[in-house]
Amino acid sequence: MISVDRTLLSVLAATAFTGACVADVATGPDATDDAAAAAPKPPKGKDGHAQTDGTGTGETFFSAGDPDPQNPFFASLGTNGRSCGTCHQEAQGMSVTPAALQARFDATGGTDPIFRLVDGANAPTADVSTVAARRLAYSNLLARGVIRVGLPIPATAEFTLAAVDDPARYASAAELSLFRRPLPSTNLAFLPAVMWDAREPSLGHQVIDATLGHAQATGVDQAQMDSIVAFETSLFTAQRSDNGAGDLTKKGGGGGAEAVANTDFFIGINDPLGHNPTGAAFDPRAFTLYDAWATDRKATPSQAAIARGQALFNTKPIAITGVPGLNDTLGQPTVMGTCTLCHDTPNVGNHSFPLALNLGLTDEANRAPGMPLYTLQNKTTGAQVKTTDPGRALITGKWADIGKFKGPVLRGLAMRAPYFHNGFAASLSDAVDFYDGKFGIGFTAQEKSDLVAFLQAL
Repeated sequence: MISVDRTLLSVLAATAFTGACVADVATGPDATDDAAAAAPKPPKGKDGHAQTDGTGTGETFFSAGDPDPQNPFFASLGTNGRSCGTCHQEAQGMSVTPAALQARFDATGGTDPIFRLVDGANAPTADVSTVAARRLAYSNLLARGVIRVGLPIPATAEFTLAAVDDPARYASAAELSLFRRPLPSTNLAFLPAVMWDAREPSLGHQVIDATLGHAQATGVDQAQMDSIVAFETSLFTAQRSDNGAGDLTKKGGGGGAEAVANTDFFIGINDPLGHNPTGAAFDPRAFTLYDAWATDRKATPSQAAIARGQALFNTKPIAITGVPGLNDTLGQPTVMGTCTLCHDTPNVGNHSFPLALNLGLTDEANRAPGMPLYTLQNKTTGAQVKTTDPGRALITGKWADIGKFKGPVLRGLAMRAPYFHNGFAASLSDAVDFYDGKFGIGFTAQEKSDLVAFLQAL
């Protein structure tokens, strides 16, 4: 099992409010503690409890033993009633989902602690004086489960902001509004970079920023911050059962959260781009969880589908083109690979070495309703690009980094729709369709079904 010490040494992990950043502190009618009583309760027991997610059940394994209900992860440490658990809930894979957010809004009239101007609203200046106004102000959060991140264009950037189209009439070069999903505060032992744009230098630093920014605290207690880090690095989440296949740990199946906790990992493991410190060759068969079901003559149809989906994920050829961060880095217009070329961490599915890629998700053509659109202009060439989120470029200032983001861990996917950094894909079927269309893979209907069955079983 990966120890907490090893995690802290080897992992730059994304955690509390991982999909957001330290934003300007806001005041107003939503910055009260009137909903503090709605703070989430800690999960129970070392193995947590089954969380129904529509396709089966997921679970969280607590490798350090029973969670302490007094851990500051569950406490409001700021001025607006929020805790880490406000945006990272066990039933939603330690993230949040639109359906659950809509239920919380309806139950509280939009005063639950997650609904705060500082980063929950489309703009920190939004009108939140009535229930109807709050529903409009928090429409992006309600629709796609995205938190607003406010970041400026670096003074030394290779580009400027030529134009902005923000439906909320707030964003500027001083603070772009960026809408991103909160990454799960679990399975942190497998992450090589902190946040979608890898902007935080360490997990400990990120926890402090989240407390000061998202919880709007006036200061932090270092012992509490350390306790949050220790708690989060003890969490492992995965799917435990499937409605069709049953218990994913039976008959040789490798599902379940405890198996995740016992998965070997180091930065660069199975990396296909030469960053494996052991020098071992890349193995595209990165997932072996359901190998036993592939050869079991008594496997049920659902179990067989999951095994076929795993084989497709490992072996289906993909001609990867037009992906900045991969094709340009390698100097190859077409890179032949499979899903595991980018999802290479064995039985986990993120990239094991820091790798930011531009999949085109922030292109104007993929702009969702309510999203700002930014026109960026290269200072040297005058070239322009339109994007809903410059991504890593707002950290490095590099023109080549526009639209680049890291990929997430794939375990526990079924619990935490929607997918991608901006909630672009409402379902796993939508995510498969996106890749099929982008790369012209040519999945058959059966192959798509099998792939979704596999992804749901992670």
